[in-house]
Amino acid sequence: MSLRTADYDYTLPDELIARHPLPRREDSRMMVLHRADQRIEHRLFRAFPTFLRPGDLVVLNDTRVIPARVFSDDARIELLFLELVPGGHRAVDAADLGTDSAVPSTSSICWKCLVKPGRKMRLGASVTIRGTTGVVIGIEPEGERVIEFRSPIDLDAAGELPIPPYFNRAVEPADSERYQTVFARERGAVAAPTAGLHFTPELLAQIPHAFLTLHVGIGTFRSVLTDDLSAHRMHAERFRVSEESARAINAAHRLVAVGTTSARVLETCGLPIAARSGSTDIFIHPPYQPRAVGALLTNFHLSQSTLLMLVSALAGREFVLRAYAEAIRERYRFYSYGDCMLIV
Repeated sequence: MSLRTADYDYTLPDELIARHPLPRREDSRMMVLHRADQRIEHRLFRAFPTFLRPGDLVVLNDTRVIPARVFSDDARIELLFLELVPGGHRAVDAADLGTDSAVPSTSSICWKCLVKPGRKMRLGASVTIRGTTGVVIGIEPEGERVIEFRSPIDLDAAGELPIPPYFNRAVEPADSERYQTVFARERGAVAAPTAGLHFTPELLAQIPHAFLTLHVGIGTFRSVLTDDLSAHRMHAERFRVSEESARAINAAHRLVAVGTTSARVLETCGLPIAARSGSTDIFIHPPYQPRAVGALLTNFHLSQSTLLMLVSALAGREFVLRAYAEAIRERYRFYSYGDCMLIV
């Protein structure tokens, strides 16, 4: 067990970063980590159902990525729309996103945004998007700007999907489909729950499953900047568990979380779980012992990331880093569009 950030480091050859998806979602490779005997197995993702036991429930995150990356009309400012915040003439509901917005056109509306370059977006600075002007009315401790717009911004018309920076390319038409899960329905994320990208409707129909929602937020992009993990603070992300899903989860013998986002919700709520909405800033890392998650399907994560630390809490840091080294030797594809790992 280690609380040193540097102990969750590995070196990845650049060519192993998957910058485009495979032609078929289910063709990804799947590395299986057997915790009981510290054994590593190499399979294809389509074999995932064979690892389920009677009484298992697969828990997936049905959040949908919004087209949150927007450029100002003069192309000088890049914004990442993170979340709606109370402001203007009324408190804004978090479900008011893009064309689904019910905000009257005469109302002002506030968004929390990341902006580049920050020096041009000081307090009182303005930005115009598709003819609508916004003014910076607040700056958060970690640099996000609270921007009040005179009327709602239609992100579907103004924005594009915020694909990860390590793709090192512009967004492409195929990303609109492939950077969403096939079950994405609840708008609000700024990054995809990538473990879910491997599923097809046909495969999903074969397995017992339930959905919860966690809107992946800015925490996905934040590096651990402290030397000691205990000093790192996670950004809160919104989640919801429905009555139907709570009943299914409580009736299961083992919960198989799809992705670190589903795992974080389950570990935040614990068992038995109750239907609820809320937010979580839980940071799962060794020596944390899971309370709810019995198995985890996840992708390969960035070095020294909170996601790699979460995986290490479930399988052990040494075992996980040994598996990552083997994945590199075996030429697995890494990150969002890459291959996956099943921890059982």
